[in-house]
Amino acid sequence: MLTALLYGVGTALPLVIGAAIGLRWSLPQRVLAALMAFGAGTMIAAVSSELFEPAFTQAGIVVSGLALIAGAGVYVGANHLIENRLGPAAIGPALMLGTILDGVPENTALGVSLTAGGGLVLLVAVAVGNVPEAVGGAALMRARHGFSASRAMALWSLTAVVLVVVTVVGHALADAIPDVGISAVQAFAGGATLAVLADSLMPEAYKDGGWWVGLSTAAGFLVAFALGG
Repeated sequence: MLTALLYGVGTALPLVIGAAIGLRWSLPQRVLAALMAFGAGTMIAAVSSELFEPAFTQAGIVVSGLALIAGAGVYVGANHLIENRLGPAAIGPALMLGTILDGVPENTALGVSLTAGGGLVLLVAVAVGNVPEAVGGAALMRARHGFSASRAMALWSLTAVVLVVVTVVGHALADAIPDVGISAVQAFAGGATLAVLADSLMPEAYKDGGWWVGLSTAAGFLVAFALGG
């Protein structure tokens, strides 16, 4: 249980650090775009190698495919509601929503995988992706929606606590979750992550950083893929 707690903190602490950076300093748009693009690259690697591939191998195309589409659909629907309420200012809250929707099943999968002695690669991939996501989300919440620093920090800290709890609970319930259920959780997380990339993270990075952010995305993918190797 202590191991699960430490792993959960390992994924959650980068959120708090990233949010503090985004709220404390006004980073140049190009730097922020590069961070978001780098995070997008790490998330692409995590989806392909740590989330969907094992789900597809274990459960097959029907279960993993339906879970993938469901994860994307839940994020897209929730993000659409946010955009209708907040308009152009929605990008910051949308990134936080994405962190929750892909972080909860990811951390559940992380807690479960600890029972088999695994989880380190997923831990690193999630932690690396969480920093720029939180930096970008917190900065945009402050700049475009007028969130106070204390309110934004409280929301990101609450998100971090949720991820820690989910990791511990996932580990505690590992024996009760069938393999197909674990696969569905992994694929759902992959779908939500892909939707975050397509709807929020990558368009925002390109808008603020221009064509060269593709290099940052590739660098993020390479780092996460190398860690997975």
